[in-house]
This record gives sequence, C-alpha cells and structure tokens, in this order.
Amino acid sequence: MKKYLSFFRLRFAMGMQYRVAALAGIFTQFVWGAMEILIFTAFHDANADAFPMTFQATVSYIWLQQAFLAFFMAWFMEEEIFDSITSGNIAYELCRPIRIYNMWFARSVANRLSRAVLRCFPILIVAAFLPKPYGMSAPSSITNAICFLITMILGLLVTVSFCMLVYVLTFFTVSPQGLRIFFVSMVELLAGSVIPLPFFPDKIRAVLELLPFAAMQNVPLRIYSGDLSGCAIVKPVVLQSIWLIILTVSGYCLCRYAEKRVRLQGG
Repeated sequence: MKKYLSFFRLRFAMGMQYRVAALAGIFTQFVWGAMEILIFTAFHDANADAFPMTFQATVSYIWLQQAFLAFFMAWFMEEEIFDSITSGNIAYELCRPIRIYNMWFARSVANRLSRAVLRCFPILIVAAFLPKPYGMSAPSSITNAICFLITMILGLLVTVSFCMLVYVLTFFTVSPQGLRIFFVSMVELLAGSVIPLPFFPDKIRAVLELLPFAAMQNVPLRIYSGDLSGCAIVKPVVLQSIWLIILTVSGYCLCRYAEKRVRLQGG
C-alpha cells in the first residue's frame, strides 16, 4: 500500500504545479457556467412549470459542476498511460514489482484531485457571493452536506474506475481514439454533464439513474442542490457503491488478464 500512496503523493504534487493552467481553466469555467445559467434562465422564463428542478437548485448544480469539473469529466484521461500501452513502454511497468491497475488508479485519483483543488475554491467563493438567483446556495441541511461529501468521494472513484476500464481496453485495440470518443460521448450525455438527468423524460430518466453514469456527478450535485433529500438519497448512494465495486473488480480482473497476454513488437 505504501508504494501506491507514494505514486499518489508524487502525482498530486506534480499536478499542483500547474497554477497558470488552473487560472486559465478557472476563467473558462466561469464563462461556461455563466452561459449555461443564461440558457436555463431562458428556459425557465419561457415555461417555469415544465422546469423539473427549482431554478436555484439548477444554478447550484451548474456552479458545482464547474468547480469540480476535474472530478467527473470522462475526457480528462492521462495521455501518458495511453502512450505507454500503444508505444510498448508498458514493458517497463510490467517489470516493476507493482500492480499496474493499482498504480494507475492511484495516479488518476491524485491527478483529478490536484486539478480540482487548484480550481474549485475560486469558483465556489465567487459563485457564493453572486446575487440570487444566479449565485450558489448553501446546502439545504447538514445531512445533505455530509451526504454530498460522501457521494462526491464515491462519484470520483466511480469515474476513475470507469476510465480505468477504458485504459485497460486499450490493450486489445490498435488505437485508443475510437474507444475514447465512444465512451466519453456516452458519459457526457448520460451522466448529466450536458443536461442534468431530471430534465430527461421520466421513463428515460428512470433507466439512466440505474446506469453507472448516474453514479458519477449526478448524485452529489443533486444532493447538494436539494433536488435529492431524505429517503430519496439512499437508493442513489447504494447504486454508487454497487457500481464502484462492479467497475473496479471488472477493471482489475481485465487488467490482470491483459497483463498475461500482452504482446510487444519484437518480443
């Protein structure tokens, strides 16, 4: 375990060095968040009765989504891992006395966490001081705040586990581009990145909420905004835990299978 914690610390420290990139990202996310809020404002003003969430909950959802973008965006993957597989440099990793899956998992969590730490606080502070209804509100209760923190961690781990599957599947392809485009597009739509899941038709939403994509950002952001509260929180949290186990075990087993059958050029 100590060696994987070392990988985590090294990657986290490395990620914390990119402060200028974080400033550029903060500005971009402010602009993008403002654009989304303006779009939903027009939608709400046109037909408030058709709005499935309260406007304030929707605004909080958007600002939290931008603040913790690095936690849940499936497109945020490490090129270094893909390059090591496609170029054959994975041979060096196979010689080390470590589990590749565990090392990549620790690095991925640290990478996302470092980027989120650099960007989230300025966004959260400014969003909290914006005038209502365009600013982010506080959690509806202490229970929701605690559940938000728990589900944020679970959502991060589910996202990393899902991305680990994409990394491992690269062992079985010539190029990772097709896999990345397919899975990233699917996550962007079905996880609530483009449109929050409550805005989908009821029958479609009922299906989407059972999929692993809903266990990413959908649950914690809706809990914080108050769209999920009370007993309604239990089912999503249980599904988060179940999908985390399924994705992690599947990715680990597939990685072990790939390690035993990997073929390198010239060998």
